[in-house]
Amino acid sequence: MASTALRNVKVPPNSASLEEARHRVFEFFREACRSLPTVMDIYNLYDVVTVSDLRSSISSQIRKNTHVTDPKVIDMLLFKGMEELRNVVEHSKQRHHIIGQYVVGRRAFEQEELGIKNQGTSTFLKNFYNTNYF
Repeated sequence: MASTALRNVKVPPNSASLEEARHRVFEFFREACRSLPTVMDIYNLYDVVTVSDLRSSISSQIRKNTHVTDPKVIDMLLFKGMEELRNVVEHSKQRHHIIGQYVVGRRAFEQEELGIKNQGTSTFLKNFYNTNYF
């Protein structure tokens, strides 16, 4: 079942232009979205997250790199994304890895953008969190 989901995903040659690299990113996004029902079944994520939330998580990961304009760098990021998708679909990760990276990690990122994380904490804890590395 996992091998059929990614049968068409292969490592592409280097993109000749920015437009070609952009097209490949859209193809990767489509393939990742098509594999989400398989991922939901493999990791039994129905009680934790919806397909729409995972799709939004993938989309936000891609949008983080919209500032990149070099086709070679885009190809490298695309290769990393393909490897990550292949690892997830082939069940190379465990359920808590998926939840930590794409469910809880996404929520923490959204809270950080909105400034909700430190809201309601004491100044001592704010200073403590800012000075410790973790």
